[in-house]
Amino acid sequence: MSQIQKSPPPQRTEIPPGPGTPTGPGPRPKGARRAAWRGDLSASAVVFLLAVPLSLGIALATGAPLQAGLVAAAVGGIVAGLLGGAPLQVTGAATGLLVVTADLVQRYGWRATCAITALAGLAQLALGAVRVARAALAISPAIVHGMLAGIGVTIAVGQLHVVLGGSPDGSAVDNAAALPGQLAHPHAVAAAVGAVTVAVLAGWPRLPGRAGRWARRLPAPLAAVLAATAVGAGAAVPRVQLPSWRLPELPVLPDASVAGVAAAVLTVTLVASMESLLSAVAVDRLAAERPGAPAGRPRLNRELAAQGVANIVSGLAGGLPVSGGAIRGSANVRAGAATRRATVLHGVWVLLCAGLLSGVLELIPLAALAALVMVAGVRMVSFAHIRHVQRHREFPVYAATLGAVVLLGVLQGVLAGIAVGVFLALRRLTHTRVAVTEESGGHRVRVSGQLTFLAVPRLTRALALVPPGAHAVVELCGSFMDHAAYEALQSWSAAHRASGGRVSLGGRSGRPVAEPAGAHACHPWTPWRNHHCTRPAPDRTAPHESSGSQLLGGISAFQRHTAPLVREELARLAREGQRPTQLFLTCADSRLVTSMITSSGPGDLFTVRNIGNLVPPPGSDASCDSVGAAIEYAVEVLRVGSITVCGHSGCGAMAALLGAPAEPAAATPLARWLRHGRPSLARMARIGRLGRGEVALAERPVADDQERLALVNVRQQLDHLRAHPSVAHRMAEGSLTLHGMYFHVAEAQAYVLDEPSGWFRAVGADVRMARV
Repeated sequence: MSQIQKSPPPQRTEIPPGPGTPTGPGPRPKGARRAAWRGDLSASAVVFLLAVPLSLGIALATGAPLQAGLVAAAVGGIVAGLLGGAPLQVTGAATGLLVVTADLVQRYGWRATCAITALAGLAQLALGAVRVARAALAISPAIVHGMLAGIGVTIAVGQLHVVLGGSPDGSAVDNAAALPGQLAHPHAVAAAVGAVTVAVLAGWPRLPGRAGRWARRLPAPLAAVLAATAVGAGAAVPRVQLPSWRLPELPVLPDASVAGVAAAVLTVTLVASMESLLSAVAVDRLAAERPGAPAGRPRLNRELAAQGVANIVSGLAGGLPVSGGAIRGSANVRAGAATRRATVLHGVWVLLCAGLLSGVLELIPLAALAALVMVAGVRMVSFAHIRHVQRHREFPVYAATLGAVVLLGVLQGVLAGIAVGVFLALRRLTHTRVAVTEESGGHRVRVSGQLTFLAVPRLTRALALVPPGAHAVVELCGSFMDHAAYEALQSWSAAHRASGGRVSLGGRSGRPVAEPAGAHACHPWTPWRNHHCTRPAPDRTAPHESSGSQLLGGISAFQRHTAPLVREELARLAREGQRPTQLFLTCADSRLVTSMITSSGPGDLFTVRNIGNLVPPPGSDASCDSVGAAIEYAVEVLRVGSITVCGHSGCGAMAALLGAPAEPAAATPLARWLRHGRPSLARMARIGRLGRGEVALAERPVADDQERLALVNVRQQLDHLRAHPSVAHRMAEGSLTLHGMYFHVAEAQAYVLDEPSGWFRAVGADVRMARV
């Protein structure tokens, strides 16, 4: 759902943990510690089962010894897990470095590659010490996504040869050129093993029913490898061969020029650091969605230094380069990890597996591992990222980075993306369009783009086309105007007025250019009833129309100040149609401003409001079909990913329920509607004032029965939601989640429901709840 706090202020508000909270600041009760241990143990097993086949596949694809992948997984889990600043991130063999590592192994040999890995770790350690991690995130997302997509294309094309029973060439271009011949003469058994692996990977998350939910507890990569091993049992296909364990040979510096070695170290450092930092941020956002998530953000400089130490140890121990991975990290969070113990334990399990289960690992066909890595490469090309960069007009940067990575290499691709990004930024800064149109009663001069000294000659030529004495409107649509352009405009305006003409200079919001920025101090969410600056002058002839005049004044202010700013975005939404990802069901109370408390904008929320935020269950009175129709439309047509039911303090519907007789004398529309709140009233009577574990506020006692009923009502309406067939079907698929929320109006404080414990927990100012 839309972010509740997009730009967290620097103050930190600690949220005391309640019963059953797995994480949180301060000491935790014994039950919470046991729950955290159980979550960590379970998550470590899940990530271990995911990491083993993935690490072997990456080692196979790079041409390194297969045990190097297991060394990287163990070192990444234990070393980076103990030292890192992102506790729930899982470090292992770097998918993003697969192409780079393969090139280094082919060019310099394995021992030299280990030396480059260790040197890159030293560089990461130094970068973490000088605290540059946040600055690294300033690189354009189009460059990062283009780099990952280019790496993914290279991986997929190369590993397809292995799946078909061949061997990849040194470059993506050579692999693509040789692909038709490989397709014409595939190895039948290897291709069948690869096809089974791909099919299981694609279908495993979509298994239906209760059996599917139980099966999905097994990671899809492990299920795919097990199925492929069963298919290839007894067939003559290449399989994993692990050498006997021995002390690793010391790394040696590559026999190459200093510039060549420096370029290799820089490439490994850059890619591993970016992948780790971006993954840390992504895993932190995912973890923040969980109820009871710990307050605080990842310490990126510490994480970068820990990645450096892990790469030093991995290089010296004969392992692959390591980085934090979003695949492993997200699996860790979803499996219930609470602390860094899960990451460390996963490394311990990998170490034990490498020593005790090497015979089992040698049953795995190489084609299965190649197919596993090939699918990982394909998934690195994200169409969601492509749409995102296209929306921000950065697709040329993305395409240049992707193409250069495939054709030239990772470092060259990043440099190409930076060059194209700088060129586009300069072009946008200098590209200014000036158009003069004749209208009834005057001329309009429209300036689009940034108005700098470079555009002054073009501007003065256009202004010269306005006849002396005419009425001219100069409309500036850019966001920047330097001093030279301002002086040129003012000089022409003075001269034009002196000749008898009229000039109106306006910015993109319609204000005069010289108007002080603070002249209009109202915020977009200011209630219009107190928005005095939008009220028109009083009309004494119509004393009873003040309310309508206020509303009309607010609309006029929107047209004047806000419409020019949002018109482009609304035009895009009009073209593309609505695609909200959340249904927000809340009360019709006029004090509840959903866009304000969720920091959302047009197109973010599909909002349903009614008295008491009630959800009539299926089979209720036909007059209640409006809410059911909205739910069905949001779930089945719009395909929202989550539904939030939000109650609030001082709710008139709750007060009416508490004071109403069991059977109202008059069956008014309001009384008929409030019948859908009576199950909440009965539920509160059943559980009593103490809540019996069903409802409570984590930070303070419940104020009174009206607030208690509002909290109970949120839980009851969630149960009504689950009774709707469309909601139940999507929840069974795992593609829809339900959330409860309570907003205290006087405190301006939002609380989010932790359903297992029944506690509503305050959302702190520094806790970035990516989803409500």
